[in-house]
Amino acid sequence: MENETKMKNSENITKHNWERKMGRNRHLIGIGSWGWGKAGKFGFFLICSTLMIGCQSPNLSGDRKPDQPKVVVTNTIIGDLTAKVAADKVNLVSLLKPGDDPHVYEPTPQDSRALESAQLVLYNGYNLEPGIIRMMESTNRQGKRVAVGEVAKPLTLSKNGETVPDPHVWGDVKNVILMVGKIRDELTGISPENKAFFSQNGEQLIAELKKLDHAIAQKIQTIPPQNRRLVTTHDAFQYYGKAYGIEILGTLIGISTEEQPSAQTVKNLVTTIQKSQIPTIFAETTLNPNLIKTVAQEANVKLARTQLYSDSIDVRGSRGDSYIKMMQENTKTIVEGLGGR
Repeated sequence: MENETKMKNSENITKHNWERKMGRNRHLIGIGSWGWGKAGKFGFFLICSTLMIGCQSPNLSGDRKPDQPKVVVTNTIIGDLTAKVAADKVNLVSLLKPGDDPHVYEPTPQDSRALESAQLVLYNGYNLEPGIIRMMESTNRQGKRVAVGEVAKPLTLSKNGETVPDPHVWGDVKNVILMVGKIRDELTGISPENKAFFSQNGEQLIAELKKLDHAIAQKIQTIPPQNRRLVTTHDAFQYYGKAYGIEILGTLIGISTEEQPSAQTVKNLVTTIQKSQIPTIFAETTLNPNLIKTVAQEANVKLARTQLYSDSIDVRGSRGDSYIKMMQENTKTIVEGLGGR
């Protein structure tokens, strides 16, 4: 009876959007080709990695092995990192698909079943995924649930007059290195026979992340100092700014994409941009760009043609279909827009 009540509660959380979301929320994460090299104006060149982690892929829906542990991830960034460490040694399921916004995602009963049957659930934490967190709290706990992003020391932001942790920890690549270590350890906990495999993949991924961290820092330094200021749609780049020396000059909305900017907020942002004389401001892939376009027009500055990735990687085969490529593309866009090279 208690289990039935919990299931009903979890289903009631999203009853109103069930038909709209059914069949769109759950997909399996595959491993895309990725690598590092130097080519072109910005020094970012994506090649198919010859590393072992680039040649493996998780079990897809038609090739699941019942003896392998089921791992559920709640967003695409953690999904990408987990896929690279786990490869084909787990049955990996992601509740969000590329482009989904974790701040406003409304989980379905199908998500509830996935969470209940998982031996391990990896989520960001710091309330990035409030809907999914509420669902986890209302469902049976069979497997372990780990807030991977909370291995990073949080920066804080103001939300509704309260100081809260900023969940966008992946903006600093050093935080992601810590997250990969946590993912490796948790995978080892549910599949100890693959410890050496997870360790090797984790080490290779961490080596790539260290290169990424160094390259981003170098590229940002090419931006004229007076232009190292960032204006975006929502406050998702605080970690990136602190790590790589860019001031977050302003945003239309705060920590969550659920917020709506007031007319006064828009007016103040336009004034701030005009006084700063920065050349470009930036839209984001998970948010409607119309309002930030209006801000750019009012402030008489350019809106970057390429949108920044903030809360999700892109679909496979695109320019930002992995965490590493997402960060490379964001840095390329920012450097180009702010006058670097």
